[in-house]
Amino acid sequence: MRTDRLVAVLLLLQRREQVTAAEVARELEVSERTARRDLDALAMAGVPLYATQGRGGGWRLVGGARTDLSGLTASEARALFLVAGPASAATPAVKAALRKLVQALPEPFRAQAEAAASSWVMDPRHWGASHIEHRPPPRFLDALQDAVIRGVQVRLGYVDGKGAETKRTVHPLGIVAKGPAWYLVTHTEAGRRTFRIDRVSSADATDDPVNRPEDFDLAASWREIVGEIERRRTPLEIQALCTPDGIGILRIGLGDRLDVGGTTADGRVEVVIRGRDEYTLAGELSGLVEWLEVTGPPSVRHHLASIGDALIERYR
Repeated sequence: MRTDRLVAVLLLLQRREQVTAAEVARELEVSERTARRDLDALAMAGVPLYATQGRGGGWRLVGGARTDLSGLTASEARALFLVAGPASAATPAVKAALRKLVQALPEPFRAQAEAAASSWVMDPRHWGASHIEHRPPPRFLDALQDAVIRGVQVRLGYVDGKGAETKRTVHPLGIVAKGPAWYLVTHTEAGRRTFRIDRVSSADATDDPVNRPEDFDLAASWREIVGEIERRRTPLEIQALCTPDGIGILRIGLGDRLDVGGTTADGRVEVVIRGRDEYTLAGELSGLVEWLEVTGPPSVRHHLASIGDALIERYR
């Protein structure tokens, strides 16, 4: 995190003739002591920086010089501002500072650097569970992210779940990492479509601009996509009441299939749980009787009662 902060301080000096430790602290939301240490660290690293004392004093670049950011390549500029995006591990203070300082970049790179900050979303949970697993990124990830950031259409080769390959031109809008899988969110002639990047067989960027809705928000769009997919995968919904101390257990076991509602008069919490079929869902929930009471539909309650009778018969 300190490396990100030092870059942010350097960019701040690029924009202003002089800064004080208090100004740096306010911009990066750190203490003045931390700001002074960072300024000292830059000077010790060879940045031509010096401090002036007294009223009106502060930190300046030697000779009024400006940091030379003109040597940045487009890819380096984009990489820098990926730190400011919602999927990065940087602190909120560092993200905020980098977003404010984007204007310090050379003019040709500003738009792409800003696009990099909102080009992808990280959703670490598996579908239907809370387990987190990591895999190496797929082959065409860099090329597709570059197309998202530059705002150009892509001729996409894609292999579906049955092994059939198709080719189409898509408008890439963003990239999402969910659990071990990576997805490309696009606009197509048929509307919004999502593609698993590990099934992409080719990705050729064009010079044609992307048709991007003005109000498009990648994170919000992904939440809608997740909701749609989960409803298709788990069409059955049951209603139940859960004790407050059981909610955490349900979240661990059910992940995205759990929706938590309000509290009832007896202190329990209303929940809706999704599953694929009645018997399988009843089996999942039968071990949670200490915390959970299924209130509907009656058929699921019947399956739970049958499971209970079978357990009594087996173990009494």
